[in-house]
Formats: sequence, C-alpha cells, structure tokens
Amino acid sequence: MKKIEAIIKPFKLEEVKDALQELGIKGMTVTEVKGFGRQKGHVELYRGAEYDITFIPKVKLEIVIPDELLEKTISTIEKNARTGNIGDGKIFVSKLEDVIRIRTGERGEEAI
Repeated sequence: MKKIEAIIKPFKLEEVKDALQELGIKGMTVTEVKGFGRQKGHVELYRGAEYDITFIPKVKLEIVIPDELLEKTISTIEKNARTGNIGDGKIFVSKLEDVIRIRTGERGEEAI
C-alpha cells in the first residue's frame, strides 16, 4: 500500500477529485494548508498599505491506495492539477505499513 500526499492549487481540487473518483479511488482527506516553495510569496496592497504574503494557500490531498493503482493515481493527479504555471504543487509517495479500520478491525487493503 502507498500513501500519496499531493499539494495542489485550491481551484483544481474538484477537477482532481472527480478524476480520482473515476479511477476508482474510494476516499481521500483534504486539508486547507499554506506554504511556499519556488513560488515564494507576493506583495498585496490593501488600503494603501503593502502586505507581504509569504504563505500561499494550497490544498493537501491524502490518499491511501493499493500498490497497483500508484502510477495511474500519480498521472491522474498530475494531469488534472497541472496549469503549467509556477506553484502547481508537489506529489509525495510513502510506503504504508498497515491500515486499520476502527469500526470493523479490518487491516491492510481491506481497510482502505
């Protein structure tokens, strides 16, 4: 099993979610996050004062999948989250040792 964490632009969330559901992904966790990378930040003007916006709003998806769906899931996220502009995000993949469904006690892929 693998855990995918993807940081994407917020306006791409619905597009990515819909594409992942078509792929057969049954669940995900979505968190609103802020951060910066190469995109850095920017300066905004509000009522005549400049504000340095260091952290850019993003959305973090966390998805647990069986190994055989890894490449399809990654390519689906890439295709649907890409704008071609700086700040499109990142995808992190981790090996997952175990998953336990609290309600039933199921473990492993049955718990996904």
